[in-house]
Amino acid sequence: MSKPIVAIVGRPNVGKSTLFNQIGRKRVSIVDDMPGVTRDRIYLDAEWLNRAFTMIDTGGIEFDARSHILQAIRSQAQLAMEEADVILFLVDGRAGLTTADEEVARLLRQTKKPVVLGVNKIDSPQRAVDIYEFCNLGLGDPIALSASNAMNLGDLLDAVVAHFPDHVEEVRDEEEIRITVIGRPNVGKSSLVNALLGEERVIVSDVPGTTRDAIDTHFMRDGMKFTLIDTAGMRRRGRIGEAVERYSVIRSLRAVDRADVVLMMISAEEGITEQDKKIAGYAHASGKGVVIVVNKWDIYPNKDDKSTLRFTEDLRDELGFLQYAPVLYASALTGQRVGRITELVKYVAEQQSMRIKTSVLNELIRDAVSVNPPPMHRGKQLKILFMTQVGVAPPKFILFVNDPKLMHFSYLRFIENRLRESFGFEGTPLQLIVRAREEEE
Repeated sequence: MSKPIVAIVGRPNVGKSTLFNQIGRKRVSIVDDMPGVTRDRIYLDAEWLNRAFTMIDTGGIEFDARSHILQAIRSQAQLAMEEADVILFLVDGRAGLTTADEEVARLLRQTKKPVVLGVNKIDSPQRAVDIYEFCNLGLGDPIALSASNAMNLGDLLDAVVAHFPDHVEEVRDEEEIRITVIGRPNVGKSSLVNALLGEERVIVSDVPGTTRDAIDTHFMRDGMKFTLIDTAGMRRRGRIGEAVERYSVIRSLRAVDRADVVLMMISAEEGITEQDKKIAGYAHASGKGVVIVVNKWDIYPNKDDKSTLRFTEDLRDELGFLQYAPVLYASALTGQRVGRITELVKYVAEQQSMRIKTSVLNELIRDAVSVNPPPMHRGKQLKILFMTQVGVAPPKFILFVNDPKLMHFSYLRFIENRLRESFGFEGTPLQLIVRAREEEE
């Protein structure tokens, strides 16, 4: 089930980014300490009242702007509204109701989307009376808040979550593996989809940004069912020419949410870029299986018998958090090694669903501790009492210890490495949760 999308909109300088960052600091989510997971995005994964959602930050909307850039910002915000399930309209309580606020409200009424009206910069009870003039916008009861102080943040999020669609699980064939193809524009995603299917199901163009929406295609290979989701290419924020391309990223995030295994495509010509890290980081943080496909290998310059080894070393160095992902060198154009992709996807899906008995896990912990005892911290020794697996896709483990504060991230990484050495888990991230013994599962 893809997460609902919430767009924050409003005129400039009302505190949209402050609110976005404040919710980011308060969000309930897994924090990954591996290098290379970039967090500077226009979106944010958050959770409130056990409902996960994706929040989009937008530029300030200006209606009298003659600048091409400002016009583009307005177009981008409008596209965010179209993508959103709920729109959070933020206004400035200190400045009061403005003509620009009324213009934004007029746009919002045209979208027919649920709107939550937040009046920002109300940082004391005495200023609460300032919110009532915003009732004239005709968008429901305004909610007073202070983004900088996190005041009434809970009330605001309560109102947002109340508009989410009913939480209905997507009906799917349990024997089917869903594959999402991600990557920057023009790395060959649509060509790869066509090569996998053996037919021209997706329009192929050498103009970046041709694919705008996620496209689902069902197919079978060697008796196995697959659904292939081709996504719009993701481009570095500062280089987006068309407004529509920026928000095609959001569609791609929805597609990643629905996937079992992600094909992370990288161009052999261009190598690894910062945007590759961001795209792969989202898939990793979402707990998806990952296969790295280095495309256009047929035109990689000056190849020799060590080219793949050198390229893989660069990949492992640049994408440090994806050490577990298998790498395949292919050419969507010539079909080179394309046939191996579904084999790898099936293998990774099996690895994601692997379950290890608690007795076997605790034997592994005893061996690991005997080889490398936990370090002392301020004269106190970490004791790992036992470990158990509590989930799959991705595999999730709980380690019960005497004091979670004594667990250093490097020792947790050591345990993860032992798990991978013993059981594989190739292509899938692992989630290791540390709890005190008295905590319930």
